[in-house]
Amino acid sequence: MFAPVEVPLWLLILILLFAAVTFASHFLFPSVRWFFRRRMERAVERLNKRLDRPIQPFKLMRRQDNVIRLIYDAQVMEAVAEYARQEGVPRSVAFARAKSYAREIVPGFSTAWYFGFAIWLARKLSRLFYTVHLGRGDAETVRDIDEHSAVVFVMNHRSNMDYVLVTWLAADRSALSYAVGEWARVWPLKALIRAMGAYFIRRRYSSTLYRAVLARYVQMSIEEGVTQAMFPEGGLSQNGAVGPGKKGLLHYIVRDFAPHRERDVVFVPVALNYDRVLEDRILIGAARTGERRFKVRLSVAAGWVWQLIWQKIRGRFQKFGYAAVCYGAPLSLREFVTNHPDASTEVLSDTLMTRIRAAVPLLPVPLAAACLARRGGAASVADLQQGAADLVAAARARGANMHLAGGNPQTALQVGLEALALRGIVVVEDQAVRIAPGQEDALSFYAASVLQRLSEPDAVQGHHTPDLTLPEASET
Repeated sequence: MFAPVEVPLWLLILILLFAAVTFASHFLFPSVRWFFRRRMERAVERLNKRLDRPIQPFKLMRRQDNVIRLIYDAQVMEAVAEYARQEGVPRSVAFARAKSYAREIVPGFSTAWYFGFAIWLARKLSRLFYTVHLGRGDAETVRDIDEHSAVVFVMNHRSNMDYVLVTWLAADRSALSYAVGEWARVWPLKALIRAMGAYFIRRRYSSTLYRAVLARYVQMSIEEGVTQAMFPEGGLSQNGAVGPGKKGLLHYIVRDFAPHRERDVVFVPVALNYDRVLEDRILIGAARTGERRFKVRLSVAAGWVWQLIWQKIRGRFQKFGYAAVCYGAPLSLREFVTNHPDASTEVLSDTLMTRIRAAVPLLPVPLAAACLARRGGAASVADLQQGAADLVAAARARGANMHLAGGNPQTALQVGLEALALRGIVVVEDQAVRIAPGQEDALSFYAASVLQRLSEPDAVQGHHTPDLTLPEASET
């Protein structure tokens, strides 16, 4: 029994290898996973104490667990059976397709990645490019919402910097779950964005089965109280104005909602504006050609980034002006459905988009562009100063949010004209200003947010929209 046994060296190595793998899988790995899991739970517990809206358990579940929960949901299984019947395929094939959709949609949220890296990066990028202004007093808008309600931020879409700014905006309030388009399904963005809790949606070429899986995921996350963030326009604004809202994700939320349900859904309009939109030339060109899907060459983007880095190294980099984020008046879905029982999702979408437009802040460059556009593209500086004063007075009367350099229209106009002249959009000569040849579309792009705000109704009654003229360019 205790006699020595001779075995070949390769067999001994194989036996030891199998023993090591067995030990690791049955004893070491579970202990290590338990250790780090316990540390993560304690970290999340401490984090939730400082957040206005704690991270929901649904968001912290393992991605694979959420995928299984989604594909075995009763409504999804019904959609699988219906799809198999309509397409004439076995249910196993339809189920496999639904499972692939679920894997594509469901995110894998990482608390350490989101709060440890993403928030830090959002602050760095925002401060690198802009002087950032967040609406004063807007924090109370979210804090006043019932903690049991599911909050959905609905935003206008000006730039891809929107994701960065709003992530920073909500850093002390909650972890946002974004609905991200197909553009982000590329390496390495796919893994990074999924770790931030975003879920991918197909805006084109989606089947009825895909829409059923996506709808159920959105409904499940709302039921669990996960804070959402979406862009109802469905894409970047090509003309600088806030466009009409699309009803896709809103329809999924409304369709599954019942007024008597314990958890309400509260939509929080969020309005963003910039003195310079990073993609402005691309968007203006797309609007001119009418092509909604536009491509950005990687070489051009890399060259632009390298130019900024070189300017930063040489100390010649200048920020792109102001970027501002303001809240609009929240809308309770329970109250909306109760007060408008026959209203369609389109009415809800229009109401939300109106509130977003009412919250869009006025900034120096859009102010200067609007003044020049209202003067037909050419005017004296003195005439523009009077026009700026009149425009600001009219906007203030409508309850508009304003972030104006120097705290007065004249200084803001000067700052805006200097920025437009630096980019070659306007020409300033002998106290006269005119549009540079071929830059009419660019001027209209930046003027649109102000001119649209002046044509909109007053801010929603009962919501405070303070005058945020600032004495200096400081971050708030």
